[in-house]
Amino acid sequence: MATDVGYVHEDAFDSGFLQVDQIHKVHYEQYGRQDGKPVIFLHGGPGAGTSRANTAFFDPAIYRVVLLDQRGAGKSTPVAELRENTTQHLVADIERLRAHLGIGQWHMVFGGSWGSTLSLAYAQAHPEAVGSLVLRGIFLGSREEGDWAAQAANAFYPEVQRAFLDYLPTAEQRANPDKAYHQLATTGDDHAARVAAARAWNAREMNRSAAKPGPEQLARLEDETWVMQHACLELHYFANDCFLRPLQFLEPENIARISHIPTSLVQGRLDLLCPPAWAWKLHEALPQSKLYLIAGAGHSATEPDTFKQLKAVCDEYAKL
Repeated sequence: MATDVGYVHEDAFDSGFLQVDQIHKVHYEQYGRQDGKPVIFLHGGPGAGTSRANTAFFDPAIYRVVLLDQRGAGKSTPVAELRENTTQHLVADIERLRAHLGIGQWHMVFGGSWGSTLSLAYAQAHPEAVGSLVLRGIFLGSREEGDWAAQAANAFYPEVQRAFLDYLPTAEQRANPDKAYHQLATTGDDHAARVAAARAWNAREMNRSAAKPGPEQLARLEDETWVMQHACLELHYFANDCFLRPLQFLEPENIARISHIPTSLVQGRLDLLCPPAWAWKLHEALPQSKLYLIAGAGHSATEPDTFKQLKAVCDEYAKL
């Protein structure tokens, strides 16, 4: 059933944990039609985790929706674990889950923000397993994108950026805030201090995540588990350049691996985290892709026009 807030799914028909190595168990849930067209939803962050609300894009009469909590995120265990946690590990986990669920090919791989990065990494590693790609808020994993987002925070949210920098106690730390926050949030024995730093890191991102951030988004800052997962995993990945070569997704040999896959890019015109220039670069590299630039929208998938376009694309791809 479709409503103004998208499709409404009944309870998950299956859920569980998959042991992917000696450290990590990843959590997954399945919704919709058990014999439907399989779609995997790859969440952002890294570290954001999934929820039932993520199923709203997909018609339950057609799709078999798989939600995966990536290593250290959501209900996966251990919480916020950074060991053995790289882009390549996550790509391998998606393949393990596909085999575990007996899925021959994903009808669709759907990812937004960091989820778009992971979707591209997976598709270029396993193009035979991907029937279509739906990507939102394109992030190619480069340091240049991260630097731009920091400059955008200073330009558009100067008071938020000032609070972000003033949280750090020394001028040396303020000169390299990402490194300082990484150390404060991910190391040390003072758990309360780590949580406070993680909350400060997340507060800046929350304010840039939508053209008009809603109270339900900002409320997540009160969830200590989510705060630690989101901040620690983001800081870990960003400190390691997302475990990717600079703009490796645009390398000709990698583009060639996915050029045959139907691809739609849905991008907020006013996205301060992942600006449209990167979606445009990907669209130019994949000229057969469809690019939808959403006027007046920021980064969040739940902004009305962005949500509407994503749902329309998923309805269109249901016919493939």
